[in-house]
Amino acid sequence: MQKNSHFVWVSRRMNQVLNHNRSLLRQEVEASLLTLGSAPEQALPPGVCVSALFFPSIFLSGGSRSTMPALPLDQLQITHKDPKTGKLRTSPALHPEQKADRYFVLYKPPPKDNIPALVEEYLERATFVANDLDWLLALPHDKFWCQVIFDETLQKCLDSYLRYVPRKFDEGVASAPEVVDMQKRLHRSVFLTFLRMSTHKESKDHFISPSAFGEILYNNFLFDIPKILDLCVLFGKGNSPLLQKMIGNIFTQQPSYYNDLDETLPTILQVFSNILQHCGLQGDGASTTPQKLEERGRLTPSDMPLLELKDIVLYLCDTCTTLWAFLDIFPLACQTFQKHDFCYRLASFYEAAIPEMESAIKKRRLEDSKLLGDLWQRLSHSRKKLIEIFHIILNQICLLPILESSCDNIQGFIEEFLQIFSSLLQEKRFLRDYDALFPVAEDISLLQQASSVLDETRTAYILQAVESAWEGVDRRKATDAKDPLVTEEPNGVAVMAEAVSQASSHQENSEEEECMGAAAAVGPAVCGVELDSLISQVKDLLPDLGEGFILACLEYYHYDPEQVINNILEERLAPTLSQLDRNLDREMKPDPTPLLTSRHNVFQNDEFDVFSRDSVDLSRVHKGKSTRKEENTRSLLNDKRAVAAQRQRYEQYSVVVEEVPLQPGESLPYHSIYYEDEYDDTYDGNQVGANDADSDDELISCRPFTIPQVLRTKVPREGQEEDDDDEEEEADEEAPKPDHFVQDPAVLREKAEARRMAFLAKKGYRHDSSAAVAGSPRGHGQSRETTQERRKKEANKAARANHNRRTMADRKRSKGMIPS
Repeated sequence: MQKNSHFVWVSRRMNQVLNHNRSLLRQEVEASLLTLGSAPEQALPPGVCVSALFFPSIFLSGGSRSTMPALPLDQLQITHKDPKTGKLRTSPALHPEQKADRYFVLYKPPPKDNIPALVEEYLERATFVANDLDWLLALPHDKFWCQVIFDETLQKCLDSYLRYVPRKFDEGVASAPEVVDMQKRLHRSVFLTFLRMSTHKESKDHFISPSAFGEILYNNFLFDIPKILDLCVLFGKGNSPLLQKMIGNIFTQQPSYYNDLDETLPTILQVFSNILQHCGLQGDGASTTPQKLEERGRLTPSDMPLLELKDIVLYLCDTCTTLWAFLDIFPLACQTFQKHDFCYRLASFYEAAIPEMESAIKKRRLEDSKLLGDLWQRLSHSRKKLIEIFHIILNQICLLPILESSCDNIQGFIEEFLQIFSSLLQEKRFLRDYDALFPVAEDISLLQQASSVLDETRTAYILQAVESAWEGVDRRKATDAKDPLVTEEPNGVAVMAEAVSQASSHQENSEEEECMGAAAAVGPAVCGVELDSLISQVKDLLPDLGEGFILACLEYYHYDPEQVINNILEERLAPTLSQLDRNLDREMKPDPTPLLTSRHNVFQNDEFDVFSRDSVDLSRVHKGKSTRKEENTRSLLNDKRAVAAQRQRYEQYSVVVEEVPLQPGESLPYHSIYYEDEYDDTYDGNQVGANDADSDDELISCRPFTIPQVLRTKVPREGQEEDDDDEEEEADEEAPKPDHFVQDPAVLREKAEARRMAFLAKKGYRHDSSAAVAGSPRGHGQSRETTQERRKKEANKAARANHNRRTMADRKRSKGMIPS
């Protein structure tokens, strides 16, 4: 028990002085253990050696590390000595007292002018910042988080770097080599600091519980939306995978940042409105406040001073690049952006501001050409980023879910896609530029493949609107239409070409940097007829150059023929181009998709397709019609096989017979067996039942359902004897055989009545012909005989005279001769 308590004291002592002198610590530990009268290895608990004591996470009493799980830093309690009282006390690991007293100086950007005194001042301050950050990164897990949470000077230092460090698209001058090296060192240290701040678990024993980690970040303002935007635009290039995990972990552990982003978006949209207002264009908030009488009218981009126009272009370039970098790193934020109808607001801003700014730059051809060239490139860069922002949002909220979801869940995303484009049909310039980079027809084709119930009318209307946006404009790639000033302003070709060339030569010293001076991003390579046209433009002015050399120059200068011509004439080509042979011929590349393999027609892969098969049956190939065997015009006319095949069929229609001979064993026709002699021609002229509504119960509504005679069970009547059937059979045999000639219906009725009366007389029934029934006057009562006679008359009155009309009417109605 004494050894274990002594071991606990040794472990705590070791933790206190671990970062000072490890060699002295080892001697002190060994000396303390030897006082117990045993060797160092024997005095330790089982499973623990002396070397294991030098890991800062082993503070277990009486056993190895694996006997107890490590606690998260937010729940860990440490025991330390109170400097005032000298007593041991326990406090949380994350406590202000654990913070080291260190002052972090603020960061300042490098000087724009390479003045030695200013450079020396910058290097001295940057060295302090870099050393402090290196010291911070070397701290243990608990000490690092105490310093990050409770040191306000550290947060101010990091904020100053994010705010004032030059972006890659900012204008600048060539800095001294020592300044460049210091900037790279600071850049790396700041990124590693933020990367460690966004990680809640460094190892198995050093971690913070996720819930507590999110609260620490949010409540201490270690991250916020402006910081995250700056991190994306500063460290996105080259560190995209790490930055995606870093920002994704922040939003995952603390969902409150989504609410902050939602509250930040109105401010981002206000940036666009402010630019429109400052340019004198109609924006969302242009008329919210009345204009004062003494206030002068707002200047348009064409009228404002050049430096003011420069500030607006730089502001736009910074905003667009920052938003694009954030959405490119963290596309899950697109849903929050679209809640504020960001796509429509962005397209409206693009349609209103971009053409005005382009026109303003083109009209200032007589001013500072170098500055105008830089502004034009920055504006082109901003245009491309705005379109890419729109595409990222559209792709994230509509296209990706369609590709990843099943057919049952994509209708909502398709409707969202169609709704977005339907709201942009009046933005002609935006639709044209977007279609140049991301063809709308390809997205519509994707929707048609994904859904079979796509609204073809809406999609056709959208495609027609996109096509109408190209009316009056050459449909070229965005890289070909980089400088419309060349075609619209012939007098300014040399000016703008010189400006572009100067801006390009200024960037040759830092080719690895991204768009220093906001050079427009390079689009897809030009090929085909467009490339031949560009080569011919250069060769018309410089016919002694080879097409291969011209092609290499065009590829280097992003297919800008004016810039190529200007640099060749002024001998300012890049070193790689200067070493090439100017008579170099162009290497013709074979077409990757030849015509024979790309063709599609109705005769493809048939028996005579020589392009898809090696052997063809030549016996079935004939040249012309006249040489085909037995198939000339005369043989075709003499061929009567088709006529003979139809002759027998049409002969049946040419003969009318009055009697149809019956073969032995053949039954009578249907109409002869079931002929009704009491046919009433009253309704022959009416279309009986033709106008009735067909329904499944029309038979039931016409007459009640009755069981057919063949399915009825025959029940003999009372008093009927067995010889009745024999007598009926004899009567049928004595009756004349039916004749095919239609006799007079009156004669037939008389014969039928005679047969009926004879049958009834044979059965013993007698018909009482007395129709009058005599009786006493009304009110004096009737005799028994009178009552019986009246009952008999009522029961049998339908058997004679005209009293059977109801029965016959019901019969005709059941057969459809009377409309129900």
